Amino acid sequence: MSGDSECARTSPSAGSASDTALLPARRKYECSLSPELVTKAREELQEKPEWRLRDVQALRDMVCKEHPYLGTCLDDAFLLRFLRARKFDYDRALQLLVNYHTCRRSWPEVFDNLRPSAVKAVLESGFVTVLPRLDPQGRHVVCIRPDRWTPSNYPITENIRAIYLTLEKLIQSEETQVNGIVILADYKGVSLSKASHFGPFVAKKVIGILQDGFPIRIKAVNIINEPRIFKGIFAIIKPFLKEKIANRFFLHGCDLNSLHQNIPPVILPEEYGGTAGKLDISAWNELLLASEEDFLHDFSQLLLPSDSSPHDTLVSGDADEKQCDESLRGMKPQLYYCY
Repeated sequence: MSGDSECARTSPSAGSASDTALLPARRKYECSLSPELVTKAREELQEKPEWRLRDVQALRDMVCKEHPYLGTCLDDAFLLRFLRARKFDYDRALQLLVNYHTCRRSWPEVFDNLRPSAVKAVLESGFVTVLPRLDPQGRHVVCIRPDRWTPSNYPITENIRAIYLTLEKLIQSEETQVNGIVILADYKGVSLSKASHFGPFVAKKVIGILQDGFPIRIKAVNIINEPRIFKGIFAIIKPFLKEKIANRFFLHGCDLNSLHQNIPPVILPEEYGGTAGKLDISAWNELLLASEEDFLHDFSQLLLPSDSSPHDTLVSGDADEKQCDESLRGMKPQLYYCY
């Protein structure tokens, strides 16, 4: 099926009844936001409930007109994620949607066969989890612990896959779309050998996804227990960060009091000076693994049509990879110096 046909047949105003019956029914949107979050979305994201579906339809029309071969899901709830992430600016939301698909199609090592059961080993290692309680601003805290990764067991791309699936699960919640998330990264025990796996090419890919290719609002990144080697890691990351995001990085070292100024102890596990008991990864793992069917449904709609036009064909990233490899060679002396 061509992208043009897909857009025509999924549009409420186009396509015969027989044509539409061949496609899965588009999920009807029902707002789940509390009155307080409706007000917050209006004030912070320029979201007007009375215009919400009109705005979604406007974005859908833009997709069909300007990117008919994108092969994207056109459900109201799915498109609404991108509008909220870009404060209902149609043009910026459309670009984010295009970037979302570009990222997914240009990095097959991460996005092929992307489903929770495929990263079960990463989840069981405790490399990434989500704390059970929200922070005072209603945000989930994503906890990343690189020391739980053994490079000889699987490549770094498996960790990225697990993080991406975690974010995909979180962004299904309208509350998260409005409030955003907080990241807590514990770099305890990260050695030079592990840091060497996170070169400029991987850094650029990951940051490109988080900044410009995924509809989520990252409100803060808290780094704790960072060793000296982190100076080298951050030197790799920083050139790819926008100033707004760079200003949301907080390096606490081993100072838990500093961390508690950003994340209150009441929601933190004992490992980080909190009062919420031992860090338990089982609840999040069970939730994510139980979402297998949801991911299969959502991702099945994100396929590149076989007859995509040259206008929508993605450009290979070989040149970027070569450039980043050269940057890595220049960065290694700095990593050794920091270590």
